[in-house]
Amino acid sequence: MLSHASPACYSSRSVSRLFLPPTPFRSNCFRPLGDRRNGRTSVLAKPRLFVALFSLRPSSPLRKKRFSESDPEDEDELDEDEEDDEDVAAEEYVDGVLSSGDVSEDEDEYAVSEGEEVEVQPSAGSSPQYKDHKWQRVERLIAEVREFGEDIIDFEELAGIYDFPIDKFQRLAIQAFLRGSSVVVSAPTSSGKTLIAEASAIATVAKGRRLFYTTPLKALSNQKYREFRKSFGEHRVGLLTGDSAINKDASILIMTTEILRNMMYQSVGMVSSGSKLFDVDVVVLDEVHYLSDISRGTVWEEIVIYCPKEVQLICLSATVANPDELAGWIGKIHGKTELVASTKRPVPLQWHFSLKTSLLPLLDEKGTKINRKLSIDNLHPSPSKVDTYNENRTRKHRLNKTEQSFSRVTGISRKAPLSKNVINNIRRSQVPQIRDTLKHLRVKDMLPAIWFIFSRRGCDAAVQYLEDCMLLDDCEASEVELELRRFRVQYPDAIREGAVKGLLQGIAAHHAGCLPLWKSFVEELFQRGLVKVVFATETLAAGINMPARTAIISSLIKRGESGRALLSSNELLQMAGRAGRRGIDEVGYVVLVQTPYEGAEESCELLFTGLEPLVSQFTASYGMVLNLLAGAKVTRMSSNSANLKTSSSGRTLEEARKLVEQSFGNYVGSNVMLAAKEELIRIRKEIELLSQEVTDEAVDRKCQEQLLEAEYAEILYLQEELRVEKQFRTELRQKMELKRMAAWKPLLDELETGQLPFICLQYKDSESVQHLVSGVYMGKFHLDPENSNIDPSKPKLAYAEDEGSGKPAYYVALGSDNSWYLFTEKWIKMIYKIGLPNVSLAYGEALPREILRGLLTKEELTWEKLVESEFGSLWSTEGSLETWSWSLNVPVLSSLSEDDEVKNWSEEYQDAIDGYREQRKKVSRLKKKMTSTKGFKEFKRVLDMVNFNKEKIERLETRSHRLTRRIEQIEPSGWKEFLQISKVIQETRALDVHTHVMYPLGETASAIRGENELWLAMVLRNKILLDLKPAQLAAVLGSLVSEGIKIRPWKSNCYVFEPSSIVVDVVEILEEQRTSLLQIQDKHGVKISCGLDCQFSGMVEAWASGLTWREIMMDCAMDEGDLARLFRRTIDLLAQIPKLPDIDPVVQNNALAAANVMDRAPISELAG
Repeated sequence: MLSHASPACYSSRSVSRLFLPPTPFRSNCFRPLGDRRNGRTSVLAKPRLFVALFSLRPSSPLRKKRFSESDPEDEDELDEDEEDDEDVAAEEYVDGVLSSGDVSEDEDEYAVSEGEEVEVQPSAGSSPQYKDHKWQRVERLIAEVREFGEDIIDFEELAGIYDFPIDKFQRLAIQAFLRGSSVVVSAPTSSGKTLIAEASAIATVAKGRRLFYTTPLKALSNQKYREFRKSFGEHRVGLLTGDSAINKDASILIMTTEILRNMMYQSVGMVSSGSKLFDVDVVVLDEVHYLSDISRGTVWEEIVIYCPKEVQLICLSATVANPDELAGWIGKIHGKTELVASTKRPVPLQWHFSLKTSLLPLLDEKGTKINRKLSIDNLHPSPSKVDTYNENRTRKHRLNKTEQSFSRVTGISRKAPLSKNVINNIRRSQVPQIRDTLKHLRVKDMLPAIWFIFSRRGCDAAVQYLEDCMLLDDCEASEVELELRRFRVQYPDAIREGAVKGLLQGIAAHHAGCLPLWKSFVEELFQRGLVKVVFATETLAAGINMPARTAIISSLIKRGESGRALLSSNELLQMAGRAGRRGIDEVGYVVLVQTPYEGAEESCELLFTGLEPLVSQFTASYGMVLNLLAGAKVTRMSSNSANLKTSSSGRTLEEARKLVEQSFGNYVGSNVMLAAKEELIRIRKEIELLSQEVTDEAVDRKCQEQLLEAEYAEILYLQEELRVEKQFRTELRQKMELKRMAAWKPLLDELETGQLPFICLQYKDSESVQHLVSGVYMGKFHLDPENSNIDPSKPKLAYAEDEGSGKPAYYVALGSDNSWYLFTEKWIKMIYKIGLPNVSLAYGEALPREILRGLLTKEELTWEKLVESEFGSLWSTEGSLETWSWSLNVPVLSSLSEDDEVKNWSEEYQDAIDGYREQRKKVSRLKKKMTSTKGFKEFKRVLDMVNFNKEKIERLETRSHRLTRRIEQIEPSGWKEFLQISKVIQETRALDVHTHVMYPLGETASAIRGENELWLAMVLRNKILLDLKPAQLAAVLGSLVSEGIKIRPWKSNCYVFEPSSIVVDVVEILEEQRTSLLQIQDKHGVKISCGLDCQFSGMVEAWASGLTWREIMMDCAMDEGDLARLFRRTIDLLAQIPKLPDIDPVVQNNALAAANVMDRAPISELAG
């Protein structure tokens, strides 16, 4: 039989025969699991070989049920992580060379029992394979439980369902569940945690009870629905995700986590017989490590807090640093909980590092240190070939903290630190092109691979770069072509035309800019081995089952809202967990790639950092406060009645506080808070004592005790004289600096025209390491006067016009490292006579100076302050794809001779130099005189002790700041936020906090799912919506949920539909109400966003009016994935309206009509 990796070619007729509906097995073909006569079970002694026909499917029709959409309520957070300044993302690649990327990874939950396509390969000599399907074995067990009772359910019975061995951690978890405990499972990605949930589901269903299975993403819920349906049959499995409800009374109900949280809001504190939730025996929380997610983590905590104690919890988590704390917390507030933790991967990982000419192991043979061949010293050419401008010869070197850390990781000591510029030059020379790395992967048989890149544009650029690289054989290419034709017939609007050529070569991109249907299509082909390389962003890292042989992580740096940030160790390991297919690969490969900014040393340091702990993100929301405090509801009664109809008594603030303070953060805090506060008190006392020892009075007292009066008086006199002379030396140095800067000014003015001269900048970083940067000088710029009080993380640039502003003049150069530098004369070391000719390369083309200025002012850049001075700071920001070729023409400093230097020093500057040198000599002589004074050794001993104490105070203060921050992090804040929100609710008359009376506004808000439930309720209850048509209503609601949606900068010549004037008028009215709510929130310290942006309302209105997808996307300035996401968000909100209480029927009917029109291909929901 052919393997999955080597599909065979079939004729179209034979292919069609392979996929006829399977003939059911007859009952006499069933293999009994055990002997029921004595109530005991016998289990097969050896694992059975199981190879499914799925690996032979060359042309299985892609049915609707295989594809699923992203849920706006849960996938937005991941998608928005890709919104990392895509206008700058073009710099990701230059001829296939990676310079930075963005990535994130999640669990691969279904590695052991992930469907029946590929199972664990048993050892030689195993028993004959099973002849029935898993769903048949499940049905047989259920029937036997009905006949013999629940007592027959034990681990052996459940293990007998599977035709492969159960791992130890899986066995321990299943046994803990059967004992009636809740279970926390912490295990690596792809280790088979879902098997535990499936076995628990089998036991639960066999007992005639119910199980809820929650996932963080709708797409993942859809996947689990399909998988469980295969194992249990359609009648036993249901799906509940936002606007989708399939068989919701089934024994196994799969849902998104927010859905379960909202269900629990209504049941907290109620008697079990009065709530439908209590028909449930087991709740599975998949991906429970999402508890650390900043925006959504609170949902997982709320479920654990609100869940009835009689319900067993099964919490499945990726490997984290503190699973014991998670299990301890659940055990304390919920009931008996057992922890099962495993760090062993079923498929071990090998770490590699990709350079321009080689692919080497990242670690040494012991796996504890970096491979010496990858160290920066080993890659560093001989000193004669690298220009260091002799800066290392003129100063002493000692290893700073960073270098000490480097030495511990690498096991290599350096004689002298290399400058940042030299290191960057070495790294740039080793950066591989995509083809370089791919060539090594193919030679070493390391495909298929998932290649993680940070930006959508980077993924698409990589696919285009490899479009002429064929990774498929003829048979595989024919299969892809056939499946593509079928997909085009079924979903003509979902085809991503620009990606078709790459797909036919076995290469694809997978990111939030693609339609969900297209992403599902790529996933299907990848699982079948018809796509060899997927360039993916974080949307692939959301738990979808796409294991590969190799995972390539293109960069350790990713862009975020706060700029470039290093990946966390958890993110790195979760991405790495994609590598290694259980039952197929003996080993998985993880490849890290050399970039201009990080190399093998940084990779090892991050790898050895260790796992990060789960951190509580518990926060209060309007929905939480309203549902926990809700008591009596004001309902519409007869006209002669003004009474209140009470639906429940509501919880008191004290009862609500007890619930809120059961958060994970409070549990962790209670364990460490006391110790941290005691340590902080001790440190502050020690600082206080040491501070008394370093005062002038204390120093004077000690000197008088150890020195004679005459000796001490002479030293004090010389010390004062030295202080005066040093101050005068500083003044002369500043004068010299000003004269040097003044000497550069006229020269720089002359260079505004003519050639673009080369320039050398110099500065010392915070660790006093000298840096020399060669660049090409462009001209004079200055900071925008409006930003003179900068946080100058983002200085705006404009051409200098006002020389009398009193502010330092700024100049701009493009460095050889493809970075822009913004500087004053202070940072110029040398200007050269030679440079780039300012001549057009072609007739009619702009001059080079104008081209570079245009590239600089084309986009708003994020500047980083390298060093500051009273004479103006030095700034830097990364260049782009367009500037790369210019930077390559900047020569290295060693190739520039002294004859090329411009020496234009004025006589005033030479005089200032002479005066400064003379004063330095005077200070030196005075120091020698002082050191030779009698009694100076004793005086020096006192000063040394004072300095030692000052350094100790600094260390203690640093420790104190760290402890203070830690205490602030673990200080319970949930209740404070709860009270702040309750004040807003009180002032807006949504609920009376004192009487617990729920008003109609609060009743509507408590039933809504959204970012700001109160704001959404205010809009939906506004009478202005009554005059809107369905499409106009959809457009207005689209303005509420468009946060994070962007126009792509590279689509600047495209457009979006404008909303109608009626929609614009309504949004303007709503803006006034939004401002009023924001003022109330600010008054009470509540920071919850109120979305309202009609930029894309016209697109929603056009789609809701019936325009086709092709018409919508023609010259559209948005990515199709973004547009689909906006439509799904709008549909989700529209679909809620008919179910919300106290909403006008006109609005409800229009919402239903608009949702029905919008919910169509290619963005319609396809759950099954």
